Amino acid sequence: MKINNPLIALAIAAASIGSVLIAAFIEPFASMNPCPMCMMQRALYLAVGVFAILTLITVKHTITKSIFASIGLICATIGTAVAGRQVWLQHLPAEEVPACGPPLEYMLEVFPLLEVVQHALMGTGDCAEVQWQWLGLSIPGWSIVLFLGLALGNILILFRRG
Repeated sequence: MKINNPLIALAIAAASIGSVLIAAFIEPFASMNPCPMCMMQRALYLAVGVFAILTLITVKHTITKSIFASIGLICATIGTAVAGRQVWLQHLPAEEVPACGPPLEYMLEVFPLLEVVQHALMGTGDCAEVQWQWLGLSIPGWSIVLFLGLALGNILILFRRG
């Protein structure tokens, strides 16, 4: 079976949107409370998924396919950076962890959007808490792995014919 660009775009969309749906389903059962960085990563997963769907729709049009795959690659790269910052926060000594901040919902109501994004990128004590691990990686650690895979998929679409 030949793996072509539409199949790669479909896999990117399924993985990115699927990860958000799985998180939303598991979260209440595991008593997990997502921090602002987690919410930002979810938004970036959805963005990567939307651009993968747009890439899939326009796969026959080289220029638009390349534009959408490039934007998907940028979103996946930003997601890798956000997840990397969260992993860094998780490995800080306890005395260096930033104080916990207000919930994201409150910040969205009170602060301008750019200030909310800035606070979310800085991280809080909530972001430094390791709520779950598998094979030695926390959720943001696995998020890095997935974002890198999504980025690689977009790179394949950009540089492959067909």
